[in-house]
This record gives sequence, structure tokens and C-alpha cells, in this order.
Amino acid sequence: MTFICEKSVLCEAISNVSKATTTKSAISALEGIKLKLTANTLELTGYDLDLGIRTSIPVKSNDSGEWIINARLFGEIARKMPSGEITTEIDEALNVKITGNQTEYSISSIPADEYPDLPEYSNESRITIKQSSLKSMIQQTIYAVAINDNKPILTGELFDISADGNFNLVAIDGFRMAVRTEKTNISKADKFVVPSKALNEVSRLLKDDNEKQCDIYTTGRHIVFDMNGYLVFSRLLEGEFHNYTASIPQEYSTSAEIGVKEMLDCLERCSLLINEKNKAPVRCNFTQDKLEIKCGTTIGRISEEITCRTEGEGFEIGLNNRFFYEALRATECDKVLLQMDGPKKPVKIMPSEGQDFIFLLMPVQIRD
Repeated sequence: MTFICEKSVLCEAISNVSKATTTKSAISALEGIKLKLTANTLELTGYDLDLGIRTSIPVKSNDSGEWIINARLFGEIARKMPSGEITTEIDEALNVKITGNQTEYSISSIPADEYPDLPEYSNESRITIKQSSLKSMIQQTIYAVAINDNKPILTGELFDISADGNFNLVAIDGFRMAVRTEKTNISKADKFVVPSKALNEVSRLLKDDNEKQCDIYTTGRHIVFDMNGYLVFSRLLEGEFHNYTASIPQEYSTSAEIGVKEMLDCLERCSLLINEKNKAPVRCNFTQDKLEIKCGTTIGRISEEITCRTEGEGFEIGLNNRFFYEALRATECDKVLLQMDGPKKPVKIMPSEGQDFIFLLMPVQIRD
């Protein structure tokens, strides 16, 4: 079997598909990419039993066959080859010869029947959403996904779709919550939780293009995203997701409008005084026309004032610097509205105009 492919096309496909392979496994096939050659098309698949990615690229060939090549090695070889076309030959003993210009590699491969099958799906479960919308939704919420697996269900994001087309994407880690809302044409209600690892890969492959669509299929235990010539497969997380709607405060005694960039710059300056050994909250004192920010550790102290339009009671609240920064960075707004009900209850962050998102941030106790 022989096929010829442009280096740039092959490298991009290997790089993307390799994200779904593992580097350490008792099953050597999971460390590889499954290649399936059918005439002028080469199908590449990576699958670690949790996440799978598949794509097809055009090649020059009259042959057909299947085999598995180590993903890391194949990717490194392809990247190091000279520019131009790469020729790959596989003999009956599954020895692989890769040549380009005056460079030639010889490596081994293993039989394709050792590779696990990807989950099957049908068109009956398909829902469709604009790629730009889904990309924005993931980017604005992924920061709030739980990193540790004390509650495995929270290491993913909830897709909460109602029959009227209202689609909420929700992430919670116990200290903060992000809810991003999008109005869609979806007419079927559904709920499922997708691991953040899969969503990171989906976000990377999505285009910021209002004209392009992403098809989504669910099978009960798995989900499939179809976009831009790539299929991303993922298992769904099992368990009961947090009742996020009950956690959203409906009442507040203070509201404040702040400039996002101004606040982000201030929090970056505060971060110079904070590290793993020197932790301290950012103290935010809201008054009628300004916000006073202070932070002090054994490294040093900082105080700053920024313009703030406040309504209601003035008070001081402590917030985690990094959590506050990540929430503001995800807003994609010039200005945001903070709604608060004293120093011991969550801060609610919303756009100054519209209702695209709601971010919640738990306060940190201030010690004098």
C-alpha cells in the first residue's frame, strides 16, 4: 500500500487527531492513530476510550488498507520531513517507509483490528447550532469547570436545552459558576454533561463563523460533534448535575457597573503580590462613585481606585484575585454589572446590556 500526501495537510491532521490518543496505556493501540486508506482518501482516527477524533484528508493512491502507527512518532516524523509531498509505503509485514525529498524513515506499525470501535450514532438525535455560538459559549464558561475529580460530574459542562430553543451551557466548581445562554432553533429538550477535555478540543476545531454549523449527536452514553471535516466523540458524564438555577441570586442590595479592562489591569497588578505561599483576597470597597481595591501579603501591598457607578449600599467584600480575573476575562464585554447582597453572599456578574451570561463568584473572608 502506498499513498502520497502534502506535508502540511498530513501534519495538521495528525496533530488534531493525536489529541485523542494516550501516551501511556497497557493497550499499545491506544497510543497510535488508526489509518484507513481508501483510494484517494486517508481516514485518521485517534481514540483513548474517553475521547475520539476522526478526520479524512485527500491523498494520491490506488490502494486500500488499515493499520496503526504510533501517534507521537508519526507526528514528529511528519513535522521533521522536508516541505512538499510525503510518500508512505506499508508492506504486508506492516513495515512502514516514509520518504520525502532525500529523507527516508522506516518504522513499524500494528494491525488495525487491535483498535477499539468508535461509538455509533444516528441522524435521529441530531441537533444543530452555529459554530460561532458554540465556540463562544464554551470559551466563556470553561474556566469555571472543576479541575479535581472529587465530584466527577463537575469536571464537565451541562448542556441544558429546552423545547423552546433556549440553550444554557453551565460550569460549576464549587467556588464559582458560569452560565452562558443562547437562543437556538433546537426544538427538542435535552440535558447531558460533556467532559471539559472534549469541549476544549471541540472549541479548538470550531470556526468563529456565523455561516458554519456544528451538528451534535447524542446516543445516551456518548456525544458526537461534527464540524469542518472533523468528528469528535466523547463519553458523557453520569450523575446528577447541581441545580444551578436555584443557586442564582434573585435579590441584591448593591449593584455596580465597572469597566472590564480597567478592572483586569488592576487585578493583574494585584497578582504580582500573590503566589502559593502568599495568598490573600482582593479587598473591594464599593462606594457611590468609585471602587477601592486593596491587597496585601508578606511580599507587599497595593491600593488602587477605579471609576465605578454604584447603586445601593456601600460595603467591602473579599474576592479571590484569580477567580475574579478569569470571570471578567470571559465576559467579552467592555462593561459589566455586579449585583451583590453583602460581603457573605455570591457576586453576580452580568453584561451591562443583555442577558447572555451570568457568572457567580463566592466571596472570601477578610481578616483584619
